[in-house]
Amino acid sequence: MPEDELTALLALNRIDGLGCTGARFLYEQLGSAKEIFKCRDHLKELIPGVRQSLIEALDCSGYYSFVREELDFIKRHGISCITFADEEYPARLKDCMDAPLVLFKMGNANLNALHMVSIVGTRKATEYGLAMCGSFVRELHRLCPDIVVISGLAYGIDIQAHKSALADDCCTIGVLGHGLDMIYPASHRSVAKSMLEKGALVTEFMSRTVPLRNNFVRRNRIIAGLADATVIVESKAKGGSLITAEIAESYNRDCFAFPGSVGDPCSVGCNELIRTNRAGLITSAEDFLSAMNWMTGTGSIPVQKQLFPDLSEEESKVYERIRLRAHGVHLNTIIVDCNIPYVKLTSILFTLEMKGLISALPGSVYKSL
Repeated sequence: MPEDELTALLALNRIDGLGCTGARFLYEQLGSAKEIFKCRDHLKELIPGVRQSLIEALDCSGYYSFVREELDFIKRHGISCITFADEEYPARLKDCMDAPLVLFKMGNANLNALHMVSIVGTRKATEYGLAMCGSFVRELHRLCPDIVVISGLAYGIDIQAHKSALADDCCTIGVLGHGLDMIYPASHRSVAKSMLEKGALVTEFMSRTVPLRNNFVRRNRIIAGLADATVIVESKAKGGSLITAEIAESYNRDCFAFPGSVGDPCSVGCNELIRTNRAGLITSAEDFLSAMNWMTGTGSIPVQKQLFPDLSEEESKVYERIRLRAHGVHLNTIIVDCNIPYVKLTSILFTLEMKGLISALPGSVYKSL
């Protein structure tokens, strides 16, 4: 990406009161971050309803010295700066309206891997919860060798998920609530360093971002948005893992929870999610993989194959992408994943509907039958 566009994106990231949704709206309307700043004085004509306060906020020449320092920091530490325009940008996350325009990554994990699951839970996990998390990750990797485990590098279930993945040579991604110039909590630094060899650290925050509580709430949407499904191992009546589950549901992603003893404070949240049908009950990795349709009868992950000989190569490609998501896939995600133009894709989707293979749901979502 040209450095002037990246500079504009990072400056846009610093605008107070804009937010990810607002930044994305402006970006999609004008086509680039550079164009947003270039057209600042004419935004009201180009986009009716734009607030004057936003136009004034976009006069951010003072941010550019900070941005230049950030670009130097990124280069010195080998950080990947992944933008909305890059193929490497996670397609699952792009499907979320509040996705950040820029992600910072250290490590070599593929953010568009075929099978990705987020595992979260309480920071004050019990021995039962830690053991359950460890056995779940171990069995998950055995049955689905290409699985990528995502969590938040926090105390309790999060760090246990990362440690278990590393112990089993499984790819794992930690999503941070601060910049890549630090690790919080500091006691997890050695685990984070190991993750760079078999996984990655990812954040939307620039360096020198203080790890405030609200930042960790924000990063929960990245944890949910990167994955096909979210699994809650243990959760109290309130906490970040329940927020992540709620976000996953709003993204039309699958959510699962391990049940616990009635009355156990660390199981209240999971039991409530299951009782109110906001999460599917699982007791093993096999339960999870079966629910996600990631297993065959032999207990292994199926290789993509053409199930219907009368489908063209592109029709098979689109159908397989839809079939792998139990609750359906948004049209925009299919366009990105399959790299098929909108007009051509709509024709393919119509053909698949006529053949009785998929159905169209409200909101441009398609589901296999």
